[in-house]
Amino acid sequence: MQTKSKFSGKNVTVVGLGIEGIDLVRYLTKQGAKVIVSDSRKEAELTEQIHSIADCSPTLSLGKNRIKQMLSSEMIFVSQGVNQNATFINTARKNGIEISSMSKLFLQICPVNITAVTGSSGKTTTTFLLDSILTNSKIPHLIGGNIGIGLLGLLENITPESRVLIELSHTQLETIDNSPQLSCVTNVTPNHLDKFSWDSYVNLKRRIFEFQNKEDTVILNFDNNICREFSTESVGNVIYTSRKQNLNTDGVYLENEKIYAQFQQEILPIMNVGDISIPGIHNIENVLSASALALQMGVPVKEISDAVSSFQGVPHRLESVAIKSGVLYVNDSIATTPERTIAGINSFKQPIVIILGGRDKNLPLSEMADLINQRCRAVITFGEASELYAKSIADILQGNSPTIDQVENVSDAVMIAQRRAQSGDVVLFSPAGTSFDAFHTFEERGASFIEAVSQIGEKF
Repeated sequence: MQTKSKFSGKNVTVVGLGIEGIDLVRYLTKQGAKVIVSDSRKEAELTEQIHSIADCSPTLSLGKNRIKQMLSSEMIFVSQGVNQNATFINTARKNGIEISSMSKLFLQICPVNITAVTGSSGKTTTTFLLDSILTNSKIPHLIGGNIGIGLLGLLENITPESRVLIELSHTQLETIDNSPQLSCVTNVTPNHLDKFSWDSYVNLKRRIFEFQNKEDTVILNFDNNICREFSTESVGNVIYTSRKQNLNTDGVYLENEKIYAQFQQEILPIMNVGDISIPGIHNIENVLSASALALQMGVPVKEISDAVSSFQGVPHRLESVAIKSGVLYVNDSIATTPERTIAGINSFKQPIVIILGGRDKNLPLSEMADLINQRCRAVITFGEASELYAKSIADILQGNSPTIDQVENVSDAVMIAQRRAQSGDVVLFSPAGTSFDAFHTFEERGASFIEAVSQIGEKF
């Protein structure tokens, strides 16, 4: 006899009809809930999303989030990116209505152990590296979360043998009350300070291991100050990674251009750095994290090295797009912070023509501007932050400083970059700001760069 769902017959509101909202609507409907969808966007802006849940027949409440309607619900599920302190949510809390989310619900009900990755940068590449390792090892697993795959839809395919691998953003961690059994924090650096204080942001990242027990494990980047501080707070096992030093404790580290694992005083060589296919020092750190996770999941060293050496990267992350007239065009649209742009620049030895822009996140620009002055032949800025980024570089102009052009959009930026670049250069699209001034996502922005590159011809 099938157990009755706790959601059966309940009035439930789902706030935000994105990937998470669609995932929630489909799951809750199957559980017998009476689902209301609340979204501040109008129906015309949600055509595809509404079509994807048409068979669920939810009640639609669009154009604004209505407090009165919220108060008629027994539970409210909030998608990531929705302000947890919004008036309608606080009012619901005061009225005793439970606030939940896709990630919170999944962590509560997932029937098998979960491996999860978070961090200010590197979390997606680390997640996909681990996915590639598990695939290579023929270990049955499912992957979802902040990579654009809803979590609740995974449940029907989980078996007792399944491993579940998820990426969690800071906003997905905001509502959880359980931690994954195996967690990884790649790093914690200034990000999203346009919406959160630094302390609040750090506290959100901490939640990935905050609710662990002593049998659980967290992987932490020893080279990152915040992660190193986290190690004193963990009640479970701590495994370190380090690109800079031999750890002399359990972990995975880099020494003399080789990656090693050390567990219970046994040292195992994993691979040579030269065998890593994806460029950049930051990607060495991602390999360290993925290797540490894989070892904790029982993957043999040889299978880790084989998978890593064949891994070609994730779209929009230092993605080689084309070579035209001897110039390499690279899409790094994921770079939504100056820190990521710095990592992108440091991934190449060739002269660089860099394209910056988007919406500023109120993060320090001086280190990026200084590096651009040292390493880049030319700078093209676009979007809302165009003038701000151009000024930050111009303010510290040095002897052989780059030329600076300001344009309206990505397409114009690519045209100017083609003129400025010389054979042997890299045109690096690494914006340092968010996409939200002109695009819904960084993926959409990256696609516009790829399309613009496809339109330019060879120089003769």
